[in-house]
Amino acid sequence: YPWDLPDALEEEGGWTAFSINTAFSAFVTLCAREYGDKVKNWIILNEPFGFTSLGYMLGIHAPGKTGLTHFFSAVHHAAIAQADGGRIIRAEVSGSNIGTSFSCSEIVPHTQSDSDILAAKRVDCLMNRLFIEPLLGMGYPTADWDLLEKFSIQHSTWRHTERLTFDFDFIGLQNYFPITIKYNAFIPVLQAWEVKAKSRKKPHTAMGWEINADAFYTIIKQFAAYPGIKSLIITENGAAYHDKIENKEVHDPERIAYFQLYLKALLTAKQESINIKGYMAWTLMDNFEWAEGYN
Repeated sequence: YPWDLPDALEEEGGWTAFSINTAFSAFVTLCAREYGDKVKNWIILNEPFGFTSLGYMLGIHAPGKTGLTHFFSAVHHAAIAQADGGRIIRAEVSGSNIGTSFSCSEIVPHTQSDSDILAAKRVDCLMNRLFIEPLLGMGYPTADWDLLEKFSIQHSTWRHTERLTFDFDFIGLQNYFPITIKYNAFIPVLQAWEVKAKSRKKPHTAMGWEINADAFYTIIKQFAAYPGIKSLIITENGAAYHDKIENKEVHDPERIAYFQLYLKALLTAKQESINIKGYMAWTLMDNFEWAEGYN
């Protein structure tokens, strides 16, 4: 599921409606029966934090909804759909290799002050732990952010503990940059603010994303530390630069250097016995962006 929700389902509430899980299961079943004899590698959801936060909390992507109520409902239903989808593929497709994919970033406190450290923990709960931990049977990461405890109580998530859990064959990680976090009392709910790479005078891509292969290594290690994860695949990684065409060729030494740094970090993690099964580079041709343009 790469975020393309039928409008008829959105009119019923989209990911905020519990009925989305019935529709999603029917969709996965159809895909499994139609393509199961041809396709053995499956990813259930693409970046669930992305479509739930951008579409149902911040209003940047479709359907443009805002607020925590929409967001937390969408999160819980997407988490259920993720596990349900895995169970359906396993039942319907013999010899299948099943995963799901998460956007992730190392979250770094701007200073070692208590307020910055706690703010970074809240962001880590939201961006890195919110979907993987219930999937592994650990429940939502309520201990490090009391708001998640309220969400868990409101949605009676304990009733769905088993349904949220599934033993995937691999987890896909989609990483581009680390995020440096500073406490900010004026930011609602999270009370956290990103300190951009440019303002910290760190190397960055044309998107303003920090280039930091050590952070790539660190986030791989963070996910590999979960005992329930069998293997990892880097399902997205890459860099955007203003390419210059000279003599009908693109000379992109910055991108080459980026991939050298990141693949070296990946190899280091693999040599430390982390079970990494593959790496996929992300390019301009992989999709039309939902909100970002290019010229």
